[in-house]
Amino acid sequence: MSNRRIVPIGPYHPLQEEPEFFKLIVEGETVVDLEINLGYNHRGHEFVSPELTYDQIPFLVERICGICSNSHPLACVLAVEDCAGVKPPPRADYIRSTVHELERIHSHLLWVGLAGHFIGYNTVWMWAWRYREHILELFEMITGNRNHYAMNKPGGVRRDIKAEQIPQILAVMDVVDKKVMMLTKAVLDDPVIRSRLEGVGVLTREQAIAYSVTGPTARPSGVDIDVRRDDPHCAYDRVPWNVIVLNEGDVLAKAKARLLEIFESTRIIRACLKDLPEGPIESRIDEVPPGEGIGRTEAPRGEVFHYIRSDGTNRPLRHKVRAPSFMNIASNVVAVKGGSIADAALTLAAVDPCYCCTERMAAFEDGKLKLTGKDLLRLSWAKTERIRERL
Repeated sequence: MSNRRIVPIGPYHPLQEEPEFFKLIVEGETVVDLEINLGYNHRGHEFVSPELTYDQIPFLVERICGICSNSHPLACVLAVEDCAGVKPPPRADYIRSTVHELERIHSHLLWVGLAGHFIGYNTVWMWAWRYREHILELFEMITGNRNHYAMNKPGGVRRDIKAEQIPQILAVMDVVDKKVMMLTKAVLDDPVIRSRLEGVGVLTREQAIAYSVTGPTARPSGVDIDVRRDDPHCAYDRVPWNVIVLNEGDVLAKAKARLLEIFESTRIIRACLKDLPEGPIESRIDEVPPGEGIGRTEAPRGEVFHYIRSDGTNRPLRHKVRAPSFMNIASNVVAVKGGSIADAALTLAAVDPCYCCTERMAAFEDGKLKLTGKDLLRLSWAKTERIRERL
């Protein structure tokens, strides 16, 4: 008789902020396999997008994820600009990079805080989220919103960074550098944190490449990739910065990578504001001709990719989105193996998964459409009624 058992994590679990279902296959306390079940959050953005104009779509896609609400619209407008053959003015490029890096700082601080909370180190949680608050206040000053910034539009940006705002942004960067250095030393020097995270959830370089992981899931495993450098856009090829690459591949390395990337983000922001060109913040796009366009950028979690197909109207014929978590989550199948049940939840959270970004749902069989959108809704409503009757 097999001594294997299933330990469920999800669909609702304290260490998974969104509903996903992971079945840990265990022998005793050791995880020997993992089954990943997605599909609890699908909201149909790719279906809705072709019903909107190119100017409206950035407002839609920034709601794919509240934490990446600049990454998706930036990749989207880059795809539209690629299809239209339009370049934004230099000032817009520098503003885009500034806002994008502010988002990276806030996202990484959010993850570091949650990581501290997950391992019972709530002091790290409170520190990280306290200093993240300064970044959200900058977003509110620049864009009017703490989330869903509505900055990007095809051809440029919707809002300028005023000269009187620059000293305040730079002052916050000084605070962030100082406090993140404190957090970094706390993480690296604390023996409890090291014993809890070091050697846990190791993803080797070979495994990272095999699973095509991206961002701070790939770079801590020695994979030297970053879309900002490898496919230059915005102002990333015009300001100095470094790609953070580590080799340990464990949960501790993922934490270190994110903390060190924050220093690079503040460096990029300072350089963008120092060299911010004068001039307009948008280029006019009269039409998007028939054709295809792609937009890539480095979201806080890794590469986000948008594909636009145009038929010459003011709406896309097709819009495809691939978020970094779509690639990163699958690597958990190998990262959790050999670890303990207690470590599995930390490993699953270490890729900083965003399930709202990731969700896909299709109902095809043998290449033919099996269920329409209305059919899927009908099945969902019927299941809800069955659950209600049992309660």
